[in-house]
Amino acid sequence: MEIALSNLNGKFKQLGIVLIDAGLVLLALALGVYLRFDWNVPNMWMERLESLLVPAIIINLACYYLFGFYRRLWRYASLDELMLIAVSVTVGLGGTYLYSLYAGMLPRSSYIIAWFLLLFLIGGSRLSVRLLDSYLSKPKGSGSKRKALIVGAGEAGVLVARELKRHGPKLELQLTGFVDDDPAKQKQIIQGLPVLGTRAKLADVIRQKGIDEVIIAMPSAPYSTLQELVGLCGELGVKIKTVPGIYEILQGQVSLKTLKDVDIEDLLRRLPVRQDLESISAYLAEQTVLVTGAGGSIGSELCRQIARVKPKKLIMLDHDENGIFYIERELSSGNGEVETVPLVRDIQVRASLEKVMEKYRPDVVFHAAAYKHVPLMEMNTEEAVRNNIEGSKNIIDLSSEYGVKRFVFVSTDKAVNPSSVMGTTKRVVEIYLQKKAKSCQTCVYCSVRFGNVLGSKGSVVLLFREQIARGGPVTVTHPDMKRYFMTIPEAVQLVIQAGALGKGGEIFVLDMGEPIRIVDLARDMIILSGLKPEEDIKVEFSGLRPGEKLNEELFNDREHFALTRHERIFIAPDTDRDEQAVEEELESLRQRLGLEADQFSA
Repeated sequence: MEIALSNLNGKFKQLGIVLIDAGLVLLALALGVYLRFDWNVPNMWMERLESLLVPAIIINLACYYLFGFYRRLWRYASLDELMLIAVSVTVGLGGTYLYSLYAGMLPRSSYIIAWFLLLFLIGGSRLSVRLLDSYLSKPKGSGSKRKALIVGAGEAGVLVARELKRHGPKLELQLTGFVDDDPAKQKQIIQGLPVLGTRAKLADVIRQKGIDEVIIAMPSAPYSTLQELVGLCGELGVKIKTVPGIYEILQGQVSLKTLKDVDIEDLLRRLPVRQDLESISAYLAEQTVLVTGAGGSIGSELCRQIARVKPKKLIMLDHDENGIFYIERELSSGNGEVETVPLVRDIQVRASLEKVMEKYRPDVVFHAAAYKHVPLMEMNTEEAVRNNIEGSKNIIDLSSEYGVKRFVFVSTDKAVNPSSVMGTTKRVVEIYLQKKAKSCQTCVYCSVRFGNVLGSKGSVVLLFREQIARGGPVTVTHPDMKRYFMTIPEAVQLVIQAGALGKGGEIFVLDMGEPIRIVDLARDMIILSGLKPEEDIKVEFSGLRPGEKLNEELFNDREHFALTRHERIFIAPDTDRDEQAVEEELESLRQRLGLEADQFSA
């Protein structure tokens, strides 16, 4: 009953709008004629006007209807709606003029006057709806308000200002102005707010205006800029928030809900890796896909993203039963269209793997299963070799035997000039896979290298969060240690994209920007927790652990990488080397791990 009444009220409301538009058309035409003759209209023209009014109303209302006037919420009217009004009024009056050629014309100048009047009357009626709605819906704030400053007066900053002006009073938040480095914007007024200076004057503006909260509206700002802002605001005791990425900004998806406290991921942002969705869909859609290590951080995200392109079957394999349980439950509840097969298996057991390959016959394999903790593997070399090398060899060989079309191995930047057991095992598998790619004609093998992944199990970020929660100290191994970082979704996009780019034996590497000092990361996290480094939380240096390097590398020779059609993915220079150089390196790696001389040759 309530729904029926609501629909009825809506129909009456639309009818009222139609009647108002009819009256405005009538008024515009009549005024057009009266103004043309200075209010002394001859009888002949009056008769023509009276005979034309009803057809004119019908023609114009029909145009308004066809252009969707009565399906729009005018309280949200924008420039697009104003353009629509101009086109609709022009078409409507044009139709009226054409009709009058046969039914009796009015003076041409009266149509021109009526056109201007209709633009004013129709546009004004719609604009008044928006202004009235804006006034009536404006929240009434009370009490003292926190003062906010927006850093960045571009498109994102304007969208944030518009939202906060609308809802700020409810949040007891008062916008003070903008800070922006663009010289053309200095001392200008944007959205009724002044541009108070450049970022160099941010500290002075915060002190002079008594700012309580800073909103960073620079979605493409580099790490160094965000780090500088976070450090400054932390020193001044000012709360800091940020907006989403550039693609959400371009889609207009900025609201109070999307404003959030700055997280460590925001400080590590770079231009995101873009997927070539068509090529990804082409080789994964309607295919049987196997993911090893599917219960881990990378493996589970691989399963999520692969499921979106609708494979025929997704086989999720891991020896961690908890990890498999959670990702299988997540995908089963959120994506019923994809058949998922959760398998608890150990890649070290070849016979068990062979049964899986024989039963399911996967078309594509993503091999993410591995032991990854560097210091831990230094103390467990045999297990690292058994799992990372022998287990990988099992899945690589079986993929060739059972007709797998594409095989993607998840490697690491620690495989470049490896100093650790973990990095060495990964490098051995890279070499074995490259040699396999040359001898196998049926399967495309390739590897993917990337750096540290934020939020993954064992990530230094998780360790720092735990240490900060305990009150410190935050331990960093060395003040000069640097690492490349990326987010889990970004890493997985690279892995999936590599599967589409691979032709056989390549080692793909993501351009990850500049490496970041771990001590800076630790201090940023302390500031983001609302604390001050050294005062509230101490930062201590514990020394390099076994197998660790001060700086990781992505390429053996960064100057000689090869380009791909993907703007952020490169091919490592050690992808194609002569047989003797490969054997010499492999022998060196075998000796480092204490392996037999004839082990793991293709």
